Amino acid sequence: MSRFLIGRYRDIEEYTPGEQPQNMDQFIKLNTNESPYPPSPGVIRALNSEEAAKLRLYCDPDCGELTKKLAALYGVEPKNVFFSNGSDDILNFIFMIFCGEETPAAFPAISYGFYKVYAQLHRVDAVKIPLKEDFSIDYKDYCGLGRTIIIANPNAPTGQTLSLPEIEEILKTNPENVVVIDEAYVDFGADSAVPLTKKYDNLLVVQTFSKSRSMAGARLGFAIGNESLIADLTKIKYSTNPYNINRLTQAAACAAIDEDDYYKENGRKIQDCRNYTVEKLETMGFDIIPSKANFIFIKNEQIDGEKLYVLLKERKILIRHFTDPQIAQYNRVTIGTKEQMDAFLKAVEEILREERK
Repeated sequence: MSRFLIGRYRDIEEYTPGEQPQNMDQFIKLNTNESPYPPSPGVIRALNSEEAAKLRLYCDPDCGELTKKLAALYGVEPKNVFFSNGSDDILNFIFMIFCGEETPAAFPAISYGFYKVYAQLHRVDAVKIPLKEDFSIDYKDYCGLGRTIIIANPNAPTGQTLSLPEIEEILKTNPENVVVIDEAYVDFGADSAVPLTKKYDNLLVVQTFSKSRSMAGARLGFAIGNESLIADLTKIKYSTNPYNINRLTQAAACAAIDEDDYYKENGRKIQDCRNYTVEKLETMGFDIIPSKANFIFIKNEQIDGEKLYVLLKERKILIRHFTDPQIAQYNRVTIGTKEQMDAFLKAVEEILREERK
């Protein structure tokens, strides 16, 4: 770092993204929870030369057409919808404006790694609440906390979920604090808390186009909540970068919403492949945390977690390994196509066979 970086940022432990190899075509990439399926045909058509020619013009800062389409899809009003440059952007705003000296935060100790980074970045007093022994979240730990609460549901990297009644109890017992439900992976079998936003003015639901909608490279996230919370987020967006969603991303997202059935079908295929993969891994002796996400969290007593990751990488298969001692024996595996998962399963079987020798 340079000698010019001010002190408050010197000790930040930045977020580490999953590997993105330059020679990506040589790998089976099961490490960053991207969709194995391409965007829908309408998205490809939307990214045409006519739209590209308009790049000389600023994009719509209000995302007007996109906001109307998404509001209709989720059964809310446009005033209840906020878009930004990926859900990470929204989470950053949340820590910036709903947390602080007077409003500390709370989130699971094992969860999305950016929560800790944002808390440190914005000097937020954050309680990191341990998971239960089975890696599930105990909703009672969050009741009556009097803090801004951020929970990924399904949680990452475990894939476990809270039920809507449990989320509602957290909302009821923290009426003076914002409760954020981060639903990046909700479309793979979990129940969305979006309907609860009509009942509770302290709920923000955050989602993304990166996972189920096959647009990780487009960088688009959204929040749904009470219009006053949306107004707060909009105020910060317009105080930093109002043009933060480019016109090609907006066009692509509108087309994706129009073809929502395509993405729902892909979600069903991923769930089926997840169940297939779990069944095969269990026959190999793996312990697997029950998941409602597009990934699974696995370990096997026969092999060290990091070693499995390394040996798979040598075979051009990428999975995600974490160094936190609590989960270092586990690996997170994104669910790809059946062909990709069969290649992964074959490689794992070979590695375990070699280990037994």
